Amino acid sequence: TKCESGCVCADGLYENLDGRCVPADECPCEYGGLAYGKGEQIQTECEICTCTKGKWKCVQKSKCSSTCNLYGEGHITTFDGQRFVFDGNCEYILVTDGCSVNRPVSSFKIVTENVICGKSGVTCSRSISIYLGNLTFILRDETFTISGENPGLRYNVKKNALHLMFDIIIPGKYNMTLIWNKHMNFFIKISRETQETICGLCGNYNGNMKDDFETRSKYVASNELEFVNSWKENPLCGDVYFVVDPCSKNPYRKAWAEKTCSVINSQVFSACHNKVNRMPYYEACVRDSCGCDIGGDCECMCDAIAVYAMACLDKGICIDWRTPEFCRKF
Repeated sequence: TKCESGCVCADGLYENLDGRCVPADECPCEYGGLAYGKGEQIQTECEICTCTKGKWKCVQKSKCSSTCNLYGEGHITTFDGQRFVFDGNCEYILVTDGCSVNRPVSSFKIVTENVICGKSGVTCSRSISIYLGNLTFILRDETFTISGENPGLRYNVKKNALHLMFDIIIPGKYNMTLIWNKHMNFFIKISRETQETICGLCGNYNGNMKDDFETRSKYVASNELEFVNSWKENPLCGDVYFVVDPCSKNPYRKAWAEKTCSVINSQVFSACHNKVNRMPYYEACVRDSCGCDIGGDCECMCDAIAVYAMACLDKGICIDWRTPEFCRKF
């Protein structure tokens, strides 16, 4: 409605991120604060996106994987994206197949064992058991053991300074990548070649988070604890009746926890903020940092931040957040 002084691009040209005027065909695309040129691609778990005339054009992958996250003292994000927290000093089935009445035979089962890790009674996932027919992996005490054999599947184990990674292929059924940080964080990434029903604490992987609290008895539980208790590996193990709030039990730790976890909200992770909602990860970090009151408090905090960094990486955004003074790698 009024004249404003300044420079504009000529008709048919558009300003790119460098301030130059270019034709529409050469417009870059933006993702996570970074610029991508014409024809460049980014990939997510389910899509391949190509930069075309300043906009992303995305194509669905033929095989789409999904990830279940178990981290900290009992935080779970299911395959369908449902989040919950549980405490419990038992073994629980994270994920298994063969859940339908028609096909009750299981080809794999992954079990987590929780142990107390603080005076406030919170628990940490410390031990993971992976059962693949007669082949068993036990992940415990920062290492793993393998027993038995299963010639019907293929697996590969990789290590780096921070993680153990297991690539497992059950031909005609599943491709799985399991990532363990040798402490409390465990990620289960599954790509299916079958519509086999999946169940456990990681949910039923049907694309609908609203029915993820499906119990072992095949009904949707009215609350999280009822759901968690139904997936105990040993039914004689005690039920969980309430979830501890570590910051209420250890109020003297809350200020420290909020201050150290605030790196998630800082400029360090700014490129990821509009791609992955940071608040659930920040709240989980504060909770765990309050709860780890018997040594290892920085380890709890660093593990929680690493989960947000991993979620950013899944969106194609790599954050270099560790320093020699803050959550160093070794």
